[in-house]
Amino acid sequence: MIKNNIINIPKIIGHRGAKDLAPENTLNSIEKAINLDLSFVEIDVKISNDNIPFLLHDDDLDRTTTGKGLPSYYNYSEINKLDAGFHFYKKKTNIYPPTLKEVLFLCNNNNCGINIELKPNKGFEKKNVEAIINILKKFHSKIPIFFSSFDIQSCILIKELVPDYLCGYLVDNLDTNNFEDILNLIQKFNLFSCGLNTKIINYELVNILKKNNIFITAYSQKNIKYK
Repeated sequence: MIKNNIINIPKIIGHRGAKDLAPENTLNSIEKAINLDLSFVEIDVKISNDNIPFLLHDDDLDRTTTGKGLPSYYNYSEINKLDAGFHFYKKKTNIYPPTLKEVLFLCNNNNCGINIELKPNKGFEKKNVEAIINILKKFHSKIPIFFSSFDIQSCILIKELVPDYLCGYLVDNLDTNNFEDILNLIQKFNLFSCGLNTKIINYELVNILKKNNIFITAYSQKNIKYK
């Protein structure tokens, strides 16, 4: 495991791999990002009924695979048979939702760091985090890895169970989140960063975070130009 103090987070991280060029959260998408010389990718991880961490963004399988319903209804052997490229290419493919272990092998072999986003999964936060940590401990990865989540409980669990790993708190809007409360949570639980939606970023927020030595990341649901 790469220790916190030597993680070098780049200016650009591939979102779900390179999701506009290949089906999101697949080995193909991550390979595309690597081929674009990106040194970091962001992935979303859920767990199957038999506790196997695999890549999926949504609560259900419907949008990105040929499956239906919650992933917790299926063992990974069933999820592995789903087509994760059909909706992207509008035809049958042999692309499937990969396990976290497969992604670790791919990224480790290509020196590509990983940002693991822990998706909100009410009632199953601890089960999700423990399954992911179990894989990471067995793998002994040499690449930099950090976590992030919109779910503060998942962030807290990471810092309790594996305090050497960095974890950042993601914020989508300030309508339901008081920024002082957010800042207090980040400091209280020793979270290293605040990830802000580009639609809410302003100089005031950035200055507050910088004054408190909190690393700032930004994300967007839309494509943006980088200068």
